[in-house]
Amino acid sequence: MNIVFAGTPEFAAVALRAILDAGMHVPLVLSQPDRPAGRGMQLQASSVKQVALEHGIEVFQPVSLKKDAQAVERLRATPMDVMVVAAYGLILPQSVLDIPPQGCLNIHGSLLPRWRGAAPIQRAIQNGDAQTGVCIMRMEAGLDTGPVLLREALDIEESDTAATLHDKLAAQGARLIVDALGRLPQLRAEPQPEAGVTYASKIEKAEAALDLRQGALELSRKIRAFDPFPGATLNLDGTLIKAWSGAPVAAPPGSHAPGTVLAADAQGVVVACGGATALRIVTLQKPGGKRLPVREFLNSFPLAAGLRFTLPA
Repeated sequence: MNIVFAGTPEFAAVALRAILDAGMHVPLVLSQPDRPAGRGMQLQASSVKQVALEHGIEVFQPVSLKKDAQAVERLRATPMDVMVVAAYGLILPQSVLDIPPQGCLNIHGSLLPRWRGAAPIQRAIQNGDAQTGVCIMRMEAGLDTGPVLLREALDIEESDTAATLHDKLAAQGARLIVDALGRLPQLRAEPQPEAGVTYASKIEKAEAALDLRQGALELSRKIRAFDPFPGATLNLDGTLIKAWSGAPVAAPPGSHAPGTVLAADAQGVVVACGGATALRIVTLQKPGGKRLPVREFLNSFPLAAGLRFTLPA
């Protein structure tokens, strides 16, 4: 079977490695164009492209498939039975979806129809879901609306961040796509139910600010969901401090305005939140610095009870 693979970040690269390790034939890999990255902003190949080059596979990097007729013709000229898509980042028009005789299969990091869209891992954590998982879906023109060939659930641990859950789902997706490709002619595609549809919008940097008028549990979930990108931020008189880990704690007696620092010591920075709750933050980062446990952070960036973080407008 000839498998054309389309993907860009590490989530997809894990799946490509698994397909190649299983001895399957991949004549062509699609990935997004190289992007500037790092301190020097040098062009850097995607994780998927790097895996492909390591295995001597041709890489095709069109800017668009919707508006590039030559790119579509190149795909039509490529021997393929099926296309596997994972976090590719480009929309596949119907003209491309129609090329492989056995269709285009997508590895999606949620239990569809919940969390269709760009950021299912982060939104599942942010919304306090107890479970997520991976679906192997047959693609169609709608956004993650296609029928599901395989699905497998995964518990979300209270300690999971977007980074740790990403790695678990990437491994799960890699295993499931190899299974699906091995059984493709016999697998039955189940239409997604109409009930329970939610959409996982792309994570934007503008969402990073922690609104301390919200409850501490909600804020702790946001911190986990935004690790590693974009990082949840606190504003102290215009200085943005990133909060990398924290948990709800019992608020001391009395009335405390949201954003007020209630304690700052080696045990954590405790901040008053909405609904008479409090959040203890134990890993922080100052501008230009690195992530530090609270004891080390306070040595270089003193905080004290009574200070108040600025609330978002």
